[in-house]
Amino acid sequence: MIAILLISSVFIGIMLGKFFGQQKKLAKFILILSAGFLITVCLNEIFPEIYLSGKPHIAFFVIGGVLLQMLLEIFTKGFEHGHFHHPTEEGILPITLMFGLFIHAFIEGIPLADESTLFSPFLQGILIHNIPISFILGAFLFKNKKFNATSWIIIILFALASPLGMFLGKFINPEYQTYFLAIVAGIFLHISSVIIFESNKNHNIDWEKTGAVLLGIAAGFCLHFFHVH
Repeated sequence: MIAILLISSVFIGIMLGKFFGQQKKLAKFILILSAGFLITVCLNEIFPEIYLSGKPHIAFFVIGGVLLQMLLEIFTKGFEHGHFHHPTEEGILPITLMFGLFIHAFIEGIPLADESTLFSPFLQGILIHNIPISFILGAFLFKNKKFNATSWIIIILFALASPLGMFLGKFINPEYQTYFLAIVAGIFLHISSVIIFESNKNHNIDWEKTGAVLLGIAAGFCLHFFHVH
């Protein structure tokens, strides 16, 4: 069921990108709202879990996740937080970008190997995080109305990345799962903070952005209270 939810979140984002991809304000709103939700889940749920686990040197793995995401952005050029600066030919996504996105989603799926509840904050964080990325992906693939078999391959590979990571995680010693979760926490922290802080480059108060962030934070806290009780 978790794998179905992961795949569905990608296809929901793709369809939103198809029909609303040219509406930049909507794309920005979804992206910033997801960032507020993601950073709340990260700080309110994932960080306490990894630090209370008692695993030694866990902070090194969080920092490693931040650095890993920075490395992946050499390939993706910030596609995960709304950027797309790659030169393209006839609307074809660069292989390097797809490689970066696949590795990003694959790693996120590994800590889900032992997940048993559909309302896990970590799982919900990934699902919400998938939608804006898929939105941007769908908007690009449908932009020039050249959607073809290659486009389907790209979508399917991205949709399967996290489920494949989850499948691999079942063969990893459960003792190490917390370290993978810490790496993903670092990835989440980096992406969400970049989205929130770079979306207002002139440093003036942007009430729409602030409202989107607060809405995402509120949703994150609602999930926290639901999960606790």
